[in-house]
Amino acid sequence: MKRSLIAVAFAASAIAAFTGIVAAKDEAAKDVLPPGSVSRAEGLEAWKRIEAVVTHPRCANCHVDAKAIPIWTPAGETRPRVHGMNIHGGESRIGAETIPCSTCHITSTQANEPAPAPPRAGIDWQLAPVAFIWFGKSGAEICAQLKDPKRNGGRDAAGLVEHLRHDASLSGFIPRGWAPGAGRTTPPGTFEDHVKDMALWGAAGQPCPN
Repeated sequence: MKRSLIAVAFAASAIAAFTGIVAAKDEAAKDVLPPGSVSRAEGLEAWKRIEAVVTHPRCANCHVDAKAIPIWTPAGETRPRVHGMNIHGGESRIGAETIPCSTCHITSTQANEPAPAPPRAGIDWQLAPVAFIWFGKSGAEICAQLKDPKRNGGRDAAGLVEHLRHDASLSGFIPRGWAPGAGRTTPPGTFEDHVKDMALWGAAGQPCPN
């Protein structure tokens, strides 16, 4: 009986995940613009806004190098610094070798209140893959990484928009960047603005600053 319940739970989880992926694809299809429908100049303007988001501490703090030392910007502060309590993501990028991220960072779709409790998200907490380094990188370097399928998870321009929508369907880290809880700084604009800019940048051919 117990095994049957576990099997049912796994099946339900798989169905929910698949449904979320399909919904994200449908939503992203509405966002994506025809290639070439946006000028390079407009694309570069969109990139400036994207850069302001991805270099913001709320987004870049977990995009660290192979040393796997998270960066954080606690409530009431604006500058990023090395995560307190000697936290280390390890090779696993989830802290499995020392203290798992999930020890404090709860996987939950509940609002990030009350601050300064550790922020929540609807997916398990982890550092971004090593190839996705943003922290300490220039806008031009991040631009080159984001448009490179070898360093962005194998995604084309449309795939990046789909990634945003899929993460949002799970109440993941990306939309939560704009809702981190009282006292915490947020990236400029809104999540929807970011999706729109990613679509504009993609339609312009993903131009990068020199």
